[in-house]
Amino acid sequence: MAASLQPDDLPEPEEANNSDLRSVLVTSVLNLEQLDKDLFRGSHHWVPATQRLFGGQIVGQALVAAASSVDEDVHVHSLHCYFVRAGDPKVPVLYQVDRTRDGRSFSVRSVKAIQHGMPILTCQASFQCSQDSPLQHQFTMPSVPPPEDLLTREELIQKYLRDPSLVEKHRLGLNKILAQEVPIQIKPINPPDMFHRMPQEPRQMFWVRARGLIGPGDMRLHCCVAAYISDYSFLGTALLPHLHLRMRFMASLDHSMWFHAPFRADEWMLYECESHWAGNCRGLVHGRLWRRDGILAVTCAQEGVFRVRQEENPNSKL
Repeated sequence: MAASLQPDDLPEPEEANNSDLRSVLVTSVLNLEQLDKDLFRGSHHWVPATQRLFGGQIVGQALVAAASSVDEDVHVHSLHCYFVRAGDPKVPVLYQVDRTRDGRSFSVRSVKAIQHGMPILTCQASFQCSQDSPLQHQFTMPSVPPPEDLLTREELIQKYLRDPSLVEKHRLGLNKILAQEVPIQIKPINPPDMFHRMPQEPRQMFWVRARGLIGPGDMRLHCCVAAYISDYSFLGTALLPHLHLRMRFMASLDHSMWFHAPFRADEWMLYECESHWAGNCRGLVHGRLWRRDGILAVTCAQEGVFRVRQEENPNSKL
């Protein structure tokens, strides 16, 4: 039995990006196997070069498990996760759901992601029935070029590779990036200089969407896909003022999300990321996912740990 949150119906082909291919995030990554009541098993699709499981995958799968245990008329409005151990890409992940509370308006679920008998992530997700409210406001979406006017990350890399003066070590690194099968499309706005490593403001923006077709369908599914997407290139925002430093280790410590308005994760959304603070070997980043019509769909926050290559501090531990 599978715990995939499949769309109710599919759009016409012109609505989809890569419409001949169902999004691998739906067919594989977020398609959990149900082993028992409130117990699921997840597999892996893309593994980063670090050979640790991608945090967004674990968060997204945990949300699939949690959403499978609530009624269809309630939707996630927030989740809070702690990454407690590195994920092992060689074995599946088990997700154990605890039905913490079911109220009239809100339901809370606790999820534990487990490998080798030990938790690698703990997650709490809260779900709410749709309710009308006269209390509404939001920030204004930044004014940026539309995605149609920008290059994807892969197109930017191809552009760099056509430069005959590109040094070999950079060429090898870019080709490794191109070889990765990341199920996300990104179009950076004012992409940073990848080679001169000049310090920049701790702020970046890019258009982002899932590869392939998801369809309008179940809003719970799009929230799970957004949870996957939200972790990609997020923590690196805190490094932008420190590009002159060489990192030997970085990892997410926690991840939080708040869902505000309906959206489609297979349509372009603007991801606005900024880091207000870094210190004590940690960095904090905040993000906002905007729909193209200016509606704020999701707010994210994450803290991570950073270790700089320093000879004088060889015994530092996580």
